Amino acid sequence: QVQLVESGGGLVQAGGSLRLSCVASASIWSFNAMGWYRQAPGKQRELVATLTSGGSTNYAGPVKGRFTISRDNGKNTVYLQMNSLKPEDTAVYYCAARRIAAVGGMDYWGKGTLVTVSS
Repeated sequence: QVQLVESGGGLVQAGGSLRLSCVASASIWSFNAMGWYRQAPGKQRELVATLTSGGSTNYAGPVKGRFTISRDNGKNTVYLQMNSLKPEDTAVYYCAARRIAAVGGMDYWGKGTLVTVSS
């Protein structure tokens, strides 16, 4: 069973930055996409950003221009650099991955890391 472990969350002031990391227990080449999702209190989980094995990225509207998803293949790690953070970015952030040849939603999920942005 593939495991995804997130880290890097914490408390930051509005306007600050954080970098989240997600380490996979398998080679990230075994996934055709990886991504970050978030769930704020009282809200549904939503997409933040995805990165395909081919290098294509997709960002949710509210984070475009502020967040960047990237990967380090040698470390089996995907990152989410978050700049110009806003209080509305407060949420639990989850890493996810989709198996090679799979379609649709993600197959594997981490347990999440909490990001709190104070005003």
